[in-house]
Amino acid sequence: MSSAWNASRVTPDGAAWLASAGTYPRSTLAFWEERPDAPVVLPCGAVFDVVSAPAMFGRRMLDRLWDDGPGSGPVAEYRGRMLLFAAPGTAQRLPALLEWEEWGAHGREADAAGAREGCRTDAVPPLLCHGTGDAVTVPAPAGGLSRSRWLVAPDTRQPWLPGPEVLLWAAVRAARSAVRISIFSPADQGAKVYDVSRRR
Repeated sequence: MSSAWNASRVTPDGAAWLASAGTYPRSTLAFWEERPDAPVVLPCGAVFDVVSAPAMFGRRMLDRLWDDGPGSGPVAEYRGRMLLFAAPGTAQRLPALLEWEEWGAHGREADAAGAREGCRTDAVPPLLCHGTGDAVTVPAPAGGLSRSRWLVAPDTRQPWLPGPEVLLWAAVRAARSAVRISIFSPADQGAKVYDVSRRR
């Protein structure tokens, strides 16, 4: 891998892990060697699943994971959404857990119909769960000028990935957290640094 890569970006081991999700990992790595600022589309389900949340809610989930929990796996921003990389199988299981906890889509429909007055379901926005049969756009390893970037870049060949229970916990706590008014300008809101040494 190129020596231009550094700790603030995807490491060569992290790139190898990402590329392993595709059908032709060597081709993906060769492409990134030639164009380290280019995003690619990779399939979900075998190496990782992805939970996509609206940007602000995703930030609150990420804060809960790092401030009160075990940390996170790789996390990216793409077109106004937060992409939380998760253990394979999460995309299938998380919606069922949210539904069981009355935070899912069925609960929102019932709440909208007035069937359950005072229900807490409207606090969790729709989470898009990408698993087997789905694909996601992965940000470029070396950053780039696109609207996608890594917040927690992959740095090993076997990163720790949260499962559905951990992400349920983070979503519930993010929903329950009080809305805070920021005194910082929008340019400063993305400046939080996550200590990746805390990951399991």
